[in-house]
Amino acid sequence: MRLSSDRLKKLEGLERELKVRFQNHNLLNLALIHRSYSRETPKALSLDNQRLEFLGDAIINLVVSEHIYKKYPQFEEGKLSKIKAVVVSGQVLSQVARKLGVGDYLLLGRGEEESKGREKSSLLADSLEAVTGAVYLDGGYEKTRKFVLKHLSEDLKKVAKSEEGEDYKSILQEYIQKRYKTLPFYEVIGEEGPPHQRRFTVRVRVKKKILGIGKGSRKQEAEQKSAKEALKLLRS
Repeated sequence: MRLSSDRLKKLEGLERELKVRFQNHNLLNLALIHRSYSRETPKALSLDNQRLEFLGDAIINLVVSEHIYKKYPQFEEGKLSKIKAVVVSGQVLSQVARKLGVGDYLLLGRGEEESKGREKSSLLADSLEAVTGAVYLDGGYEKTRKFVLKHLSEDLKKVAKSEEGEDYKSILQEYIQKRYKTLPFYEVIGEEGPPHQRRFTVRVRVKKKILGIGKGSRKQEAEQKSAKEALKLLRS
């Protein structure tokens, strides 16, 4: 589809908001064509953003999954799934789309326009997924990964922090360094259970004094619990 100079200028404005440059502006334009516009506009050639939405949805899920898998090795599958589910939800994606002003650039049919389609959360979330699909086709995975993380980073941090809770190891380390001028030492003192259901017991000590013992299905979890126990002892 040949883009008018006015439409091209508008798309360049969106590029500035997205902080990404397109080689093929037709891809970005396609990502913004709602099916209602396609049905009512002969020149749209029956094109809409649904296929790009499908692609973008898969890519966002992949980028977020890869990121949290590498970023949070202490989290089990259940926590990773919870974080991903929140971050890729329609609620979060629609908020990001609003912040970027995606709704202002959509091509909508008359009915959708009259029903305030530009403000609909589901439509905005779908459009952001379509834009992500367009970024991928235009520039490849690495460019898309950076694009997704740039705009979802704050939500990722917020949701992960709520799952992580307090970082007792960091708090304990700061406490020990300030008062004893040394570092706490963690050691595994027990392992039990089959390989797929391993349980670890870890103790933390300063010099020869044992401050806390913790258990968990991962070493990191057991260390956090032992640090929590140590802080209780030191603050009592």
